[in-house]
Amino acid sequence: MTAARASELPATSLLHACREAGAFTDCYVVAIDGVVSQATYIEAFYTTGLFKVERAVLKWLAARPSSDIDAKRLAEGMVESFAAWRVEKRTADQLLLADVTGRTKSWLMAVPTAGAGVEAQTWLYFGSAVVPRGYAGSGKPTMGFGFDALLGFHRLYSRLLLGATRSRIVGAMERS
Repeated sequence: MTAARASELPATSLLHACREAGAFTDCYVVAIDGVVSQATYIEAFYTTGLFKVERAVLKWLAARPSSDIDAKRLAEGMVESFAAWRVEKRTADQLLLADVTGRTKSWLMAVPTAGAGVEAQTWLYFGSAVVPRGYAGSGKPTMGFGFDALLGFHRLYSRLLLGATRSRIVGAMERS
């Protein structure tokens, strides 16, 4: 699978707690031949050209600058914040970041797989959570107009980010 696609959350995903608390969650996945570490995935994701555009926006609009070195330090577990996010939870194969408002979260997970007679492969997962603004009289979560207006863009952007990350990692593997 070379193109990123929507996926169910893996059973071990850190986003399950968000979903159970009423947040919107989504998940996208792409596969790469070979073994890719969680640190390699995180660094590649946050240093793609596409994500650098988001970093530039955050630098100017939110006064939250970040660099490729900052992304590497996040990937290596040396820092607990990056641009407009802070580490909410980290495991050996997952990273959950919350934005400074706590309203949106980003999640990354790398899952290497291999079996008898099967080439090694790594599944790269990317997902988001959006915490509701409140609850309607019916008790259903309300996300607000901005959420509804941007959901289509978010879905496309998520797939593009994951695809750009895959390309970045594959290119690095081919050069080494």
